[in-house]
Amino acid sequence: MFGVQFSKIINDINYVLLPPVCFGCNAQLIRGEQFLCTVCRYDLPITEFNFTQENAVDRIFYGRVPIEKAVSFLFFHKNGIVKSLLHQLKYKNQQEIGRFLGKWYAETVGEQGSFPMLDAVIPVPLHPKKQRKRGYNQVSLFAEQLAQYAEAPCLENVLIKTANTRTQTKKNRLNRLLGSRNLYEVRNPIDIRGKNILLVDDVITTGATIESCAKALLQVENVRIYVATMAFVP
Repeated sequence: MFGVQFSKIINDINYVLLPPVCFGCNAQLIRGEQFLCTVCRYDLPITEFNFTQENAVDRIFYGRVPIEKAVSFLFFHKNGIVKSLLHQLKYKNQQEIGRFLGKWYAETVGEQGSFPMLDAVIPVPLHPKKQRKRGYNQVSLFAEQLAQYAEAPCLENVLIKTANTRTQTKKNRLNRLLGSRNLYEVRNPIDIRGKNILLVDDVITTGATIESCAKALLQVENVRIYVATMAFVP
């Protein structure tokens, strides 16, 4: 009992000394708000893409790789709340943003009744050197929330990145397409043979990374690929 009260006191002190701020507008958050204030959360550009209707993310892959269905939660604009939020997630050690967005999106898709039957969820991997440097894969917690909702395992050791390339954000569209070829391989293919896989990433622009990952996964017999990302660059 004393431990619980003491922990609450420490949290209250931290809240006063280091008040959390909104990653969208830098306003101080109030009790009950997490990462975003109510105004910024309301202003998030949600795509409303689902797993039943054709959308702009689907069309990225037409003629390139056989994806069953592709969706994204948010629109990513050059200057906006989503960019700020994902920057904090990726570069500022704010891993819990991934869980926050994953839970929100899983509930949103669930309300639409469009979630596919899945056997596994696979986050796009980082190269081991990059993951050690960053300390985490920014996609993992987002993927875990979707896997939890789908009641499917989140498999982080099946798809492996084999080359440590520089960040995609510094490449033009052609270099992204060329540089993402043959960068991924599947280990323990028996774990996904004949299964419906949800491949998960943070931001989709040209689709080069997802294409490369999907092609590696599709080398396994009777695999079907679905795609979900946190954001989509229109």
